[in-house]
Amino acid sequence: MMEDLFWATLKHLQSQRPDFGLRWSGLPRRFKKAVYAIDSTTFASLANSMDWAKHRRREAAAKCHLRLDLQRFLPACAIIEEASHHDDTRAQQLCAALKDGEIALFDKAYANFEHLYVLACRGVFWVTRAKDNMGFRVVKKLIRKPAGKIQQDDLIVLKTPKSRKQHPARLRRVVMLVEINGKEVEMTFITNNVEWAASSVGALYQARWGIEVFFKQIKQTLKVCDFPGHNKEAIRWQLWSALLLCVLLRYQGQAIAWPHSFARLFTMIHSVIWDRISLCGLLDF
Repeated sequence: MMEDLFWATLKHLQSQRPDFGLRWSGLPRRFKKAVYAIDSTTFASLANSMDWAKHRRREAAAKCHLRLDLQRFLPACAIIEEASHHDDTRAQQLCAALKDGEIALFDKAYANFEHLYVLACRGVFWVTRAKDNMGFRVVKKLIRKPAGKIQQDDLIVLKTPKSRKQHPARLRRVVMLVEINGKEVEMTFITNNVEWAASSVGALYQARWGIEVFFKQIKQTLKVCDFPGHNKEAIRWQLWSALLLCVLLRYQGQAIAWPHSFARLFTMIHSVIWDRISLCGLLDF
């Protein structure tokens, strides 16, 4: 019921305000088609209280798989279940509604070549990190020597028989220096798009960080770290409730042009949750 309520509420809010949503600040402006970040986050608890969601030896966990619209910073698809399923087993469901020309950004845990090839055949562009053990052969070098932060830009084909069968088409492999915590780190990206500038490939993958920010807001700002109930439906109910609260807060913030952080908005409303008071009047200062 809470899952249905979430999607019905989101649809209603978008119908009331077609511009509802706030573009992720890290998303390059030059991309006009919809850009989605796809990832998951785990909510751990005690094993003896969540037998249905055994995750590791001494703990159990629920997992939220999410496709986040980075141009609105709102969920487009979500799956909440036990954490025992590997990420790439849910990739097809998360990407089922993607349209021709749209862009999907994956963590390398979702890099299933069979699924990536299906997306490419549907006209969906994607960017992900290359796995360390990926076997490949370079068929064309798009640059001969490093240029700025771009170290390599090649067209490749997969070399191992299984991977080659799953994805027979060429891929683009971009190796570039990315700044992380003030230090430049070499990262390798793969994509099915050969038209973008190499720097755009890296910029798109870095925009994927938006989904990590979204998960942080759910876990830390909304305090989703302890569960009053521990059966499967109770956990799912609480996590869908958190997503619903997040959407309602974002709508309220946009309606009044809230100039401060999401965390501050939550704190202000949380402090008067049991008072009969106009939220617009409280937040309009």
